[in-house]
Amino acid sequence: MIQTPEPVYIRVNTLKCPDRQELFAYLNTWGFTLQPIDGLPDHYRVHHTHEPNTIARTIPHWTGWFYIQDIASGLVSQILNPKPGTTLLDLCAAPGGKTTHCAQLMHNQGTIFANDIGTRRLRALQTNLLRMGVTCCVVTRYDGLRYPDLPTPPDYVLVDAPCSGEGRIRQDPKHKKREADLHFIHQISGKQKGLLRRAITLAKKGARIVYSTCTFAPEENEFVIAYVLERMPVRLIPIHLNLPHSRGITRWENKTLPPEMEYCVRIYPHQLDSGGMFIALLEKTDHNNSHHRTQTP
Repeated sequence: MIQTPEPVYIRVNTLKCPDRQELFAYLNTWGFTLQPIDGLPDHYRVHHTHEPNTIARTIPHWTGWFYIQDIASGLVSQILNPKPGTTLLDLCAAPGGKTTHCAQLMHNQGTIFANDIGTRRLRALQTNLLRMGVTCCVVTRYDGLRYPDLPTPPDYVLVDAPCSGEGRIRQDPKHKKREADLHFIHQISGKQKGLLRRAITLAKKGARIVYSTCTFAPEENEFVIAYVLERMPVRLIPIHLNLPHSRGITRWENKTLPPEMEYCVRIYPHQLDSGGMFIALLEKTDHNNSHHRTQTP
């Protein structure tokens, strides 16, 4: 599976696309057909009959009728499922795929604080927000580890954390030839823990928080979640998907993790013919969980 190129997937942008049948008909004239994805109502797999056409060069893409987005990535915002009229903080937002998806789910109603630290990444984020017709977004530039308190604590927080990127192995051939950099994994794990701790601190009581990475290393995934469960007022919420997936792991290298790690989701490339993804859904509570085991709601 990892030796084959990753398929192209798009997300129809309901904020701008007036009629998806019109979009399908236009793309068909250029040799593209779209296959719907069960469980992801706005996502489609792209098939093309003419080479070397790329769907990114079409007018509907330039005008924001759709966003090219891997379906594993598309699951993240859907699991967070922000509601219209609420407040959301996207702590590591660029280039904007998940941010624009959240705006779409919120029907452009409410407020999204979309943050990133890099100037070049922020330019990509702002371009995509404009192209996709997002009007409910405030763009900020802070180190996520030191993000300031908001006037109103957010109802939702998304931490799509920087990671070692093992799940992008089909997109980046370099990953196929190199071994995991354990030094980098342990180093970035510290930053991931800091970002998630800050996200939890900023969130309101009862807020939903999604932590995601596009990597497989448990040190960047389940171990990060176990770390905050021991130290922060949060509990894990089980994720239920009607798509092929795996549960989070509870044991790694002779280390035992809390059994509720199975509430998390792992997506491997062979399951959806996609990239890889780890997703955890948390809820902020009013007590520390160091002596409390999370319960299924």
